[in-house]
Amino acid sequence: MVETMIPAREALQRLREGNLRYVDETRQSESLVSPRRRAQLTGGQEPFATILGCSDSRVPVEIIFDQGLGDLFVIRVAGNIVAPSQVGSVEFAAERFKTRLVVVLGHSKCGAIAATLEQLTAPSERASRNMHSIVNRVRPAIEGLMETGLRHDYDALTHHAVRANVRASSNQLRHGSQVIEQMIQTEGLVVVGAEYSLETGMVDFFDGVPED
Repeated sequence: MVETMIPAREALQRLREGNLRYVDETRQSESLVSPRRRAQLTGGQEPFATILGCSDSRVPVEIIFDQGLGDLFVIRVAGNIVAPSQVGSVEFAAERFKTRLVVVLGHSKCGAIAATLEQLTAPSERASRNMHSIVNRVRPAIEGLMETGLRHDYDALTHHAVRANVRASSNQLRHGSQVIEQMIQTEGLVVVGAEYSLETGMVDFFDGVPED
């Protein structure tokens, strides 16, 4: 395949337009999951964006952005946390496929956020060590919220916690990798944070979005 590079702003616009089609029920990606499309991709891939999202079954990334086979390089993990394997995956896509947009995608009513809030309010030893590894990566981003008035409003607390966790993950990607940091400085790589609403289907890009 001929290697192309889609600038971050163009990639972001594609995602926004695709999400609007999804919300408006005018999806067009059926042709992009056809046998013909599958055959086109056997020789390589050219995803135009990397998405680090949550594993939640209600947030299927290609569907909510109305994209097809080969369009997105998707990394999914509970709580859209950033661990070394996720950083390496982002680096891999940026270096190998020239993706210049990275989206950290959280969502409303996130179970990993809820589990972390539960641990902060009523610690339990029932969770496995592996589950604790997820909670412990989310905890630093949201534990300060428990010391504010938000602790008296669970829905508001959860909303702010989701966004705080997205911001933290985005910052980890921007500053936790020399490869990514260098690409941000010299090669046009952009890392943005977003939240998907289970209720409306809309994706709100709210962190690190380039100015028009």
